[in-house]
Amino acid sequence: MFKKILVPTDGSSLAANAARSAAALAKSQSAQVVGVYVIDPFPYIGIGDASAIGLQAYLAEAKSAAGQALDAVAKACEAEGVAYAGDTIERNVVYEGILETAEAEGCDLIVMGSHGRQGVKALILGSVAQKILTHAKVPVLVVKS
Repeated sequence: MFKKILVPTDGSSLAANAARSAAALAKSQSAQVVGVYVIDPFPYIGIGDASAIGLQAYLAEAKSAAGQALDAVAKACEAEGVAYAGDTIERNVVYEGILETAEAEGCDLIVMGSHGRQGVKALILGSVAQKILTHAKVPVLVVKS
């Protein structure tokens, strides 16, 4: 039924649980898993060397976090013996990056955690999972634990 499953991750424990669920489902469907980590672009535009140094430090830390998060998805897929591909992208709006990736990769299911690291901000602005549920053109499986 499903051939390509998108797993957005933010490195949280809920995202790791969603990755394990996606990998098990992919195995049962002979499907591939695509992992994605969305980095917010550098939040400060300044002038001079300080800005460049800040940008480099920010991107290095963000890419490190992305690598760790995507490694967790890869390990879940490896444990189930399913094909995996992962990517890090930059977008101002996380949910839009996830939906763009789903469309670009031809994914027919999105599996994600119910909430990640957004905390109080998510209560005010709406969680990424809620935005995905609202705007996705493909089925979405939300893993709660």
